[in-house]
Amino acid sequence: MLLLLPPSETKRRGGEGPPLDLTALSFPSLTRARRATIAALRELSTDLDAAARALKLGPKSAVDAALNRDVRRSATMPAIDRFDGVLYESLDAPGLDAAARAWLGRNVVVSSALFGLLGALDAVPAYRLSADSRLPGLSLGRHWRDAQAAVLADRDGLVLDLRSEAYAALGPAPARHDSVYLRVVTESGDGRRRALNHFNKAAKGRLTRALAESDADPTTVGELLDWAASAGLDLRPGASGEIDLVVEAA
Repeated sequence: MLLLLPPSETKRRGGEGPPLDLTALSFPSLTRARRATIAALRELSTDLDAAARALKLGPKSAVDAALNRDVRRSATMPAIDRFDGVLYESLDAPGLDAAARAWLGRNVVVSSALFGLLGALDAVPAYRLSADSRLPGLSLGRHWRDAQAAVLADRDGLVLDLRSEAYAALGPAPARHDSVYLRVVTESGDGRRRALNHFNKAAKGRLTRALAESDADPTTVGELLDWAASAGLDLRPGASGEIDLVVEAA
């Protein structure tokens, strides 16, 4: 299966890996597009005040604009460890054993506004760029949509899309029976389901961790539903092309 995750706006700092090597990243068909986004981002970063405004960074996070000056020479770490925030805290990839991390490397892809699709274990630097950011001379939507969609269309098997709608739009998953978009919902007493915001990311992180720890390999939506039931997770068919993860709202 292929599990698509969103990135996080914040990133862990530092790293022990060598500087970025674009040729070592997964999906080499995206290399040229990656070079273009990096060049545009570095151009933006010549004026850090202007960059902070373009990246919609508040006073407390404006310092993150400086990260973008050094993306080609700063230390790297695996993407699944680099990204921070609620989803990745719940996943806690650094706390997984070697077998579970290997599962992430085989099955998890993270969407990035800067690099496009990344394998979970691809070595990347810290940076700051969002799906709705504006770069000089480059529209992220037009830049990434067709290139990423082509990569995903070439993948066989089950695709489970956990991305936010903004990142899903940058690289649409293939429209086919074994490609589904996941929504996190709660269910009221009358059976109606309601989408959740606050608990959404944490639930996705827990689902990803459960899949990795169980070394799951569902090949169809039906097998995924069966796995979820055995793992104590309430995963159900949703709207057309979607699947619902039903959780309790605390």
